[in-house]
Amino acid sequence: MLCAIYRSNKRDQTYLYVEKKDDFSRIPEELMQGFGKPQFSMVINLGLREKLATADIEKVKQSLNEQGYYLQVPPPMENLLNMHLENGEK
Repeated sequence: MLCAIYRSNKRDQTYLYVEKKDDFSRIPEELMQGFGKPQFSMVINLGLREKLATADIEKVKQSLNEQGYYLQVPPPMENLLNMHLENGEK
């Protein structure tokens, strides 16, 4: 299963996986507006991989089959103050 990956020019660390390179026909218009102009990153073969760096490969495959796309967003930022308070002296 091949898929093309694009990064967002509006949102840092946000990627869009699609079934075919340059085919955004199954992507909702609202999502495309928020994502911005897709910047091609790479084509990968999901069938030859067991995992992806930051996304669950099974969720990616399922989403591609059901919706025609998968949106990868960055994890929420950690609150460094809370981490400091939890690990610091009390």
